[in-house]
Amino acid sequence: MATSRIEEYKAKADRSRKRFAYMTSIFGLVLITFSYYFYQVFFTPNIETKGRATYVTVRRGESAKAVLDSIDASGVVVDKLSLHFVARLLKYEQLVKPGRYELKDGYTNRQLINDLRTGSNRLPLRLTFQNIRLREDLARKLAATVDARPGQFDSLLTSPQYTKSLGFDTTSILTMFIPNTYELAWNTSAENLMQRMKKEYDKFWTPARDAKRKELGLSRAEVSTLASIVEAEQQQHADERPRVAGVYLNRLQRGMKLQADPTVVYANHDFTIKRVLNVHLAKDSPYNTYKYGGLPPGPINLPSIASIDAVLNPESHQYLYFCAKDDFSGYHAFARNEQEHLVNARRYQAALSRAGIMK
Repeated sequence: MATSRIEEYKAKADRSRKRFAYMTSIFGLVLITFSYYFYQVFFTPNIETKGRATYVTVRRGESAKAVLDSIDASGVVVDKLSLHFVARLLKYEQLVKPGRYELKDGYTNRQLINDLRTGSNRLPLRLTFQNIRLREDLARKLAATVDARPGQFDSLLTSPQYTKSLGFDTTSILTMFIPNTYELAWNTSAENLMQRMKKEYDKFWTPARDAKRKELGLSRAEVSTLASIVEAEQQQHADERPRVAGVYLNRLQRGMKLQADPTVVYANHDFTIKRVLNVHLAKDSPYNTYKYGGLPPGPINLPSIASIDAVLNPESHQYLYFCAKDDFSGYHAFARNEQEHLVNARRYQAALSRAGIMK
């Protein structure tokens, strides 16, 4: 009887040992699996840019989810699930730092989230101006670059007191923005950016440039306004801009209306117009240079430095008219009198009709 109990105890103990060994093996396997997974999600490269520079901008007040969604949308994340998992583990939602960050090739989830949490690798922001016509376009562009809202810029640009403090009015203030590429800190305020643009404007207007515009009898704002028309007339070939500038300066000196089609387009606020018609010319606006003499009140775009310099260094000639060439090369046919101009204009109008461009 005792022997039977001993054997039963041994069998039970053996089963317990096997069960413990089995459970230990399972636990070990689970531990190894989780350890491997954790290593993978934390230390394996998860950003693959394929040589394409990729950035994400984090706005003030933006949620961690919104930031991660932006990163996902960039198309450079290998495993999106693991990135979100690491972000939760590192509690990224508690420490979202505004700024502009590069999604570096070969970055691990841990490196990326740590960058986003600490803000230690924030990049300077780059501001460039392109295709800006209206004040509201400018406000949106500025706000999209720095940590500010469009309304903040709009209120500054439309404030008579503030624009006067910078030496402008609410119309000429747009000429303060000289198109270039500017590096800015991520937390630049709206007012600080305006002050920065004023400094860049003052730096741009060197004594040499001021001397040239004085010879032309133009203010700085008038040079920029005329340059905006020149740029709108000749967007493709910068080498022709000094000749175009010369035409408008000749007309101004003779007291002729500029009759610049781009100003009519601007007056109508319809930038899809390809062919200026009588209905467009009838628009009553100070920007309509077919109706009103002299320069319009302000620029119709933010002209490039090349266009401003074209006005300051115009080609000397006797041309008073020009129209686009009928070969659609982007260049213009110039004329000294109205008769020559009408011949050129008819050729171009016929080319438009053949091409089916009616408006």
